Amino acid sequence: MRHRMVVATLALAGVLLSTYLTLYHYGLVGTLVCGASESCEKVQLSRYAMFLGVPVAVLGLGGYAVLLVVALAGLEGRFAPGPRVTRLLAVISGGGAVFTIYLTYLELFKIHAVCRWCVGSAVVITAILVASLLGLKRA
Repeated sequence: MRHRMVVATLALAGVLLSTYLTLYHYGLVGTLVCGASESCEKVQLSRYAMFLGVPVAVLGLGGYAVLLVVALAGLEGRFAPGPRVTRLLAVISGGGAVFTIYLTYLELFKIHAVCRWCVGSAVVITAILVASLLGLKRA
């Protein structure tokens, strides 16, 4: 049960991070804060910032929002017992981790720039996956 709270907390961090990138994508925030480097803007403005016509930041926002809702629902009395919610969290975060590996490949080998915000998101989705898998192990 504790792992679901950890997942919810991490997913909230992911929602905030991807909201910032989404706002940048739509021009609602000015310069993307990324230290002295311009790598973040290079990544966010690349042709790879869209996937199947949808901004990658929006996909991240949606994915983290789903993880947050599922994790919070898993804390609710009727959904709390059993491993169903934890399995669902593991599947969703596993898909997110695979997509993140693909995006990291693009950053390293196609765009030749690494966005700190994307690295942060990679850490968050990996931590969610680990927490979910540990929850499955305990279940």
